[in-house]
Amino acid sequence: MTFAEGDPALLVDDRGRHFLLRLEAARTFQYHKGTIPHSDLIGAEDGTWVKSSGGAPLLLLRPRLADFILKMKRGAQVIYPKDLGPIIVYADIGPGMTVLEAGSGSGALTLALARAVGPGGRVVSVERREDHATQARKTIERWHGEVPDNIELRTGDVAEQVAGLRPERIVLDLPEPWHTVDAAAEHQPTGGVLCAYLPTVPQVQTVVERARATGTFAELEIKEFLFRDWNVAGRSVRPEHAMVGHTGFLVFMRRAERTPDG
Repeated sequence: MTFAEGDPALLVDDRGRHFLLRLEAARTFQYHKGTIPHSDLIGAEDGTWVKSSGGAPLLLLRPRLADFILKMKRGAQVIYPKDLGPIIVYADIGPGMTVLEAGSGSGALTLALARAVGPGGRVVSVERREDHATQARKTIERWHGEVPDNIELRTGDVAEQVAGLRPERIVLDLPEPWHTVDAAAEHQPTGGVLCAYLPTVPQVQTVVERARATGTFAELEIKEFLFRDWNVAGRSVRPEHAMVGHTGFLVFMRRAERTPDG
């Protein structure tokens, strides 16, 4: 697939450093080993090698969503790829579903959810802060060129959106998600999944206690995912010295009928 003006692009140098671009014919990429006009990249094929004005080779790639998230501009802290995958899998988010997300933050989770639900699904992303909502919109437009039809951006209180949407899936990246847990207990369809991303143990404890108190959630799971790269060079096979440890806890729960004694 060839690159067109407006596309995101990734340049990788001989030391593995990644440079994220949005191709504009009038602009020029510049780094310590020279320059490359964007016009030289427009029309090039994905996976081709290009050379800077200084003769340095760079690999031109269409960025994966993970590449984009790690390099994109951001306002609020993002949920990183190591947690995005487990959210999609353990919350069982798939094509055609309606997902309610909060907050929109920098837009990384919104992009992953929209890809999972596909063009026949719907992601409603709610953000309280206008500056974060603006940044999320810019991120989505930078990746897609525009906000796609399966993403709807709203501002306000996510708990107030549950009743009208009755979403099959709810994904929360909020300091106090337990307020939305109460709304989900009342209005989310049975069998639905709610996921909360939380950085601290007290937050996890509070949301779990609130979910149990409603008498309408089952299959509560609390997970933490760690990430480590490995280096393979000839007979030397070893883990990288640095690893990504704790970023957040993931709490998953299933909406069920009210317990008999509830």
